[in-house]
Amino acid sequence: MENLVEVRNLKKWFWTGGLFLGQKEAVRAVDGMSFHIKKREVLGLVGESGCGKTTCGKVILRILDATDGSIYFDGHDITHLRRKEMIKFRRKMMIIYQDPFGSLDPRMTVGSAIAEPIEVHRVASKRRKEEKVIEIMRKVGLTPDQISRYPHEFSGGQRQRIGIARALAASPEFIVADEAVSALDVSIQAQIINLLQDLQKEFGLTLLFIAHDLSVIKHISDRVAVMYLGKIVEMASKKELFNNPKHPYTEALLSAIPIPNPRFRKKGTILMGDVPSPINIPSGCRFHTRCSHVRSICRENEPESKDIGNRHLIACHLF
Repeated sequence: MENLVEVRNLKKWFWTGGLFLGQKEAVRAVDGMSFHIKKREVLGLVGESGCGKTTCGKVILRILDATDGSIYFDGHDITHLRRKEMIKFRRKMMIIYQDPFGSLDPRMTVGSAIAEPIEVHRVASKRRKEEKVIEIMRKVGLTPDQISRYPHEFSGGQRQRIGIARALAASPEFIVADEAVSALDVSIQAQIINLLQDLQKEFGLTLLFIAHDLSVIKHISDRVAVMYLGKIVEMASKKELFNNPKHPYTEALLSAIPIPNPRFRKKGTILMGDVPSPINIPSGCRFHTRCSHVRSICRENEPESKDIGNRHLIACHLF
């Protein structure tokens, strides 16, 4: 199957300091990531908070400019395209934000918010616009009589449905779902995930689904990429990764998934400490400061990503 999105050695650094704050330092949020997403595929991107997942998604969409590396969309290099040149790709690439309330303008009605991408990208005529808005609202589980209401009149789950409708309005091919269910109650999470799955199949969408909850990732993804401190440390098909995790970090994340059985005593790796600062990244393997299998080579040399079979990629000196 043909790739829709491909990134090569992608980097995004933010600079701190300056004239009055001393020497400039680089916050290496994304620091050399390479992967692809096939058409109609759902790639789950998982990792702890602060590892750079959201930044990666925004750089791919060109909401943020890359510091280095390349971004390809449907075979076209969009890394350095100017604003006017990016317009034809903007309609094909959308985002669903984590905070459904913060991503909506409180002064705009639901109908206006969903119609805005249609107007900007001229997807439908003025006559057809309202019909299309109502059609999309029905697709995401909203009713036409809610079209003139404002965001504060809806629950969190309903607001996320509005965010999904807004992302679908311009008929995109690729959507970045940035922690799209993490701010919702568990029961509502299930509804939104099922909705996204149904819409993905119906419209043939390609998704980059960003989350820190592996149980959610397992439900929706085709392949999974595990990210740690700006880099991908393991990537494989969903079945392969959950049945045969190799990287110590992946094993620790999987062991943290709760099992609803009080009699079951789960054995696993407990991660100690927090993710190191992206300003002062550890030498060698970035995970060695928290790894129970650390060796001397881990402290000195950074491991390269390698295929250990069955398209299972891992960056670890143990393999």
